[in-house]
Amino acid sequence: MPIALQIARVDALQILDSRGRPTLQVALTLDDGFVAAAAAPSGASTGENEAVEVRDGGPAFGGAGVAGVVRTVAGRIGPALTGRTWGTIGDVDDLLRELDGTENFSGIGSNASVAVSIAAARAFAHAAGAEVWRWVAEALGTTPRLPVPNFNVLNGGAHAPNRLAFQEFMVAPIGARTFADAVRAGAEVYAALRGRLRAQGKLAGVGDEGGFAPDIEAPQEALDLLVGAIEDAGYTPSRTGVAIAMDPAANGFGTRTGTYVFSGCEHDRDEMLDLYAELVRDYPVWSLEDPFHEGDHDSWRAITAHLGDGVQIVGDDLYVTSAERIDRGAAQRETNAVLIKPNQTGTVSGTFDALRAAGRHAMGAMVSHRSGETLDTFIADLVVGAGTGQIKSGAPSRGERVAKYNRLLEIEAAEPALPYGLTPRA
Repeated sequence: MPIALQIARVDALQILDSRGRPTLQVALTLDDGFVAAAAAPSGASTGENEAVEVRDGGPAFGGAGVAGVVRTVAGRIGPALTGRTWGTIGDVDDLLRELDGTENFSGIGSNASVAVSIAAARAFAHAAGAEVWRWVAEALGTTPRLPVPNFNVLNGGAHAPNRLAFQEFMVAPIGARTFADAVRAGAEVYAALRGRLRAQGKLAGVGDEGGFAPDIEAPQEALDLLVGAIEDAGYTPSRTGVAIAMDPAANGFGTRTGTYVFSGCEHDRDEMLDLYAELVRDYPVWSLEDPFHEGDHDSWRAITAHLGDGVQIVGDDLYVTSAERIDRGAAQRETNAVLIKPNQTGTVSGTFDALRAAGRHAMGAMVSHRSGETLDTFIADLVVGAGTGQIKSGAPSRGERVAKYNRLLEIEAAEPALPYGLTPRA
């Protein structure tokens, strides 16, 4: 049922994200005095078709400032949002698209649109007298569920200053009984991994998402470290216990013509398929994200046909949270799962459309943070309400990462009857 929402004031502020780069915070003050706020994240490893951030250019912050976006919110978006009544989040997002006037938010900036849209989502939840996750479930018609966290504990690629081309190596406590147990497992494996790296003289800094960034190069080295750390922490490395998820982020080392260069060697798509099959055979890998360049469609179809019955094949850069692209990929059987990042599509309603598209095709959906993050916890409520059963928000360390996990712990503590775990596949 539509809600009569009135926004009395709109404020915007340039703040810093977790990489020390500017981003946008928006606050909507409602007519009852409630303040709904949100902050925009930003990615380092981005798809070619993502919604576009707008930044200032010039000398300040190396050109990455968003003072101009702050002015856009104050001068254009704010006046359009105030002085009228809003019924749905779709109405607000339609206004943002109208004000933007482009297909990819390159006018007002996706950093403006997603911050305003998430703040509006919180405002609608408040007006409905509901927690944000309950409001999401009502909007989508889904059954809420606490997700399996995929903790990014080893970083490479665009997220770390090392030689490891594959970007993310994650541990996923699939066999945990509760979300709290899963967080405990992730934290204990992370601590064990730190100890293992220190003992091997490989303990270095951390990457953008809080995972360790040792000077290693081969993916097998990373996987061996994870299996050892899982065992050191007293858990069983398996696809039903503490599993491993990988995000090679192949846009960073591959081309749309099927050529992939890493570890000093060039590989064709057949060699990559063989490598992934070997890794899945030899290690408890349950999920494989962006194994090929987003334009290398033949390889996507091949890997899903070959490994998709036993492993989740996730499209991120391939889909960029676009319902249209998800429909197209499903028709071509390119993946059996999608990654969901609200800022890729620019609005909450666009994110809902992507989730609905994944549901239509019985595809898995993993809700995700970005490498440049803030303390905003919207994606934690989103994943519970959407009931997708899986989230990645980085390592179990760093404030901007654990804020999401801590929000999920709060939800579980308040609603202990909520189920935990992967959503049963159709």
